[in-house]
Amino acid sequence: MVGGGAPVRLVHLGLGNFFRAHQAWYTHHAGDADGWGYAAFTGRSPDLAVALTAQGCRYTLITRAAGGDSCERISSLSAAHSAADHEAWLGYLRSPELAAVTITVTEAGYFRRPGGGLDVTRPQIAADLAALRADQAGPVRTAPARLIAGLHARRLADVGPLAIVPCDNLPSNGPIIRRVLTDLAELVDDSLAAWFAGNVTVVTTMVDRITPRATAADIRAVRDLEGFADQCPVVTEPFSDWVISGEFPAGRPRWQDCGATFTDDVAPFEERKIWLLNGAHSLLAYAGSIIGHATVADAIADETAMEWITQWWDEASGHLSQPAAELASYRAALLARFGNGRMHDRLDRIAADGSQKLPIRIVPVLLMERQAGRMPEGATRALAAWVCHLRGLGAPVSDARADEVVPLASGPLADAVPHVLERLDAALAADADVVATVIGQSERLAAG
Repeated sequence: MVGGGAPVRLVHLGLGNFFRAHQAWYTHHAGDADGWGYAAFTGRSPDLAVALTAQGCRYTLITRAAGGDSCERISSLSAAHSAADHEAWLGYLRSPELAAVTITVTEAGYFRRPGGGLDVTRPQIAADLAALRADQAGPVRTAPARLIAGLHARRLADVGPLAIVPCDNLPSNGPIIRRVLTDLAELVDDSLAAWFAGNVTVVTTMVDRITPRATAADIRAVRDLEGFADQCPVVTEPFSDWVISGEFPAGRPRWQDCGATFTDDVAPFEERKIWLLNGAHSLLAYAGSIIGHATVADAIADETAMEWITQWWDEASGHLSQPAAELASYRAALLARFGNGRMHDRLDRIAADGSQKLPIRIVPVLLMERQAGRMPEGATRALAAWVCHLRGLGAPVSDARADEVVPLASGPLADAVPHVLERLDAALAADADVVATVIGQSERLAAG
């Protein structure tokens, strides 16, 4: 499905709102944008690719500030494809013009086992591994397998190196994705794994931009403001951040022209973002929805929820390397973003896939606090709220591992809490004081 525009030199896996508000936006605003077009593939359903193609792959980005909206037409998307268009995927990877593959498939889309590496016991991965062993050009479904199939095609075409750029909220996402892909490549073909190691860089990134779902009202607003019947606009906030570390052996757009930061070490940026922004989001998603709120802005306006967030931020900030004044400024900016009620950022959206998010967003701070001899009530409250969430309180459960984690939370809290904590980190379940604290907080949340 082709819409025209700049020549395709970038491919994206995970066509959705965040990609269109972030990587596509940066590419649209790059100083050399005319030479860098995107071809993007959906994760599953073809519907968005069909809708975008019907309007020439152009779409409207609605930037929603507290004082009003502004609209711009984004033109960096040159082609949109459904996940099933495997031949098109392989075709782009065989192209000598292709320089980079960016990815937004969420944490769950990498099929990692607890502790890291590819989880080969997952039925989806097992099926794709069998398919790749039978025919490395054959259709596959999971993101790791699609990437390996594409890399195999590029290797055979002998068209040069490229970069893979994961853009999901995972600390050290570059090394994580390299390990997942290496694990799968070694299971498919040792020579492919060796080629991957020598010809593909995996860049590490930190990304940030809130992108709630567009509504029918947003579609009408674009038509009224712009005179354009856009069926797939994207809503976003004014703030955007992209921190990048790594090599691009085949080149890249001038993303720095519109604010991307290139650095040797992403870790300080990603820890601040994942703990203060994403950790607060998870706390609000579970605890805030339990006390009756539907959006981030609603929850942060609640004095009780604000006290919970402040407590969590105080705990997490003590383990960040930035100066206190810089952290205070960042926290103030987060409050302004959270309080933008016009964003309608729903807690049920943020609550998805807690089994993948909490080990990254909350658990590291909790463990460091315990090592320092403190009981972090902000961190333990987030876990207690997740236990209650899994038991049916607040936002509905939507988790890639729901079949595993929901049963752990059943039965008396005295049994459920240790089982859930064991799933997150064995050290938590072995800490009797943490278990007792989470049980008590779960009881208070459940009691209202």
